[in-house]
Amino acid sequence: MGAVTSADIARVFREEHGRAVAVLVRVFGDIDVAEDAVQEAFATAVERWPSAGPPPSPAGWIITTARNKAIDRLRREATRDDRHAQAALLHARDEPPDEEGPVRDDRLRLIFTCCHPSLAPHARVALTLRLLGGLTTPEIARAFLVPEATMAQRIVRAKGKIRDANIPYRVPREADLPERLAAVLAVVYLIFNEGYAASSGDRLVRDDLCAEAIRLGRLLLELMPDEPEVAGVLALMLLTESRRAARTSADGELVLLADQDRSLWDRELVAEGQELVRRCLRRDQPGPYQVQAAINAVHSDAATAAHTDWAQILALYDQLMALAPTPVAALNRAVAVAEVAGPGDALELVDALDIDGYHLLHAIRADLLRRLGRGEEAARAYDQAIALSANAAERAFLERRRAEL
Repeated sequence: MGAVTSADIARVFREEHGRAVAVLVRVFGDIDVAEDAVQEAFATAVERWPSAGPPPSPAGWIITTARNKAIDRLRREATRDDRHAQAALLHARDEPPDEEGPVRDDRLRLIFTCCHPSLAPHARVALTLRLLGGLTTPEIARAFLVPEATMAQRIVRAKGKIRDANIPYRVPREADLPERLAAVLAVVYLIFNEGYAASSGDRLVRDDLCAEAIRLGRLLLELMPDEPEVAGVLALMLLTESRRAARTSADGELVLLADQDRSLWDRELVAEGQELVRRCLRRDQPGPYQVQAAINAVHSDAATAAHTDWAQILALYDQLMALAPTPVAALNRAVAVAEVAGPGDALELVDALDIDGYHLLHAIRADLLRRLGRGEEAARAYDQAIALSANAAERAFLERRRAEL
């Protein structure tokens, strides 16, 4: 590594924080003890590494240092008759001396603990970003546009629930895995979606959240290479992320898929995503994320919007509706129907959906009405979409479309 800079240590922190916390949770049986010890170890690295140079194994150094700091602290507290500290020390004594332990299993255990179904969905997201991503509480609060105190409270409550309800720190049994894995993938994809299409605020895209979700997706695929839906969610994120540079104009305005400059698409991400889709197709165990990834792969195959194979996309949406018939999937299917059968058929499908509070339903309905020449109805639908949209970039786009009527 040569001379160690703060950027080098920040990179090691982001890459190794989740691994270190996972190992220390196994050693001490306590999330707070593990997290505090890892933070202390990185603080020591900031002091020592720039002058002493990096250790041969930064991850091993962090884990060993954190373990030693935790034991020293717990011993001090245990002498003051702190039963919590005594319990953590007893737990540590039962662990094997290998500090790094079975890190593959440790990280999987931590992911499944963070995403346990008894925790509220927003708490799962916060804990995953905090413990596996190493994001600070203020960073997570900013990303989800809630006060820092609110986010801190969510994290404290979630940790408390894990402790008080004795939520097990383990990978679920095989029989329970599909249901629990679905919760894990939902958390990762929710983080990505919030980054890619921010639900509120001024910016359309939050790069840091997209990058963190993809990093978690890669980690999951490394840990669970035989789970096709894991490959599916990573492929879906990569193919969607590949279009990011073309999704906004130079002045930050939203650009629809049909109008994007496809030369700006990241071909490396496209190739990686398509290879994962091909791997999923060879397995022939389709799931919702894999089908959504395949839809995005068809889009990424088209050199221009006019060359898009909409019949294949519609067939894939039919498969998605058979696997996971959600109103949002039905709305997206209606967009494909508009391209294959015309806007009239699509409008009938949209009008039958019961998601009136979803701004994209009104935006798509407005566009279909515009294409049918029903300008006054389209204007009213745009007004509804604008009123429901909390993202400034999306709202500005809808206002421009309405003005064009």
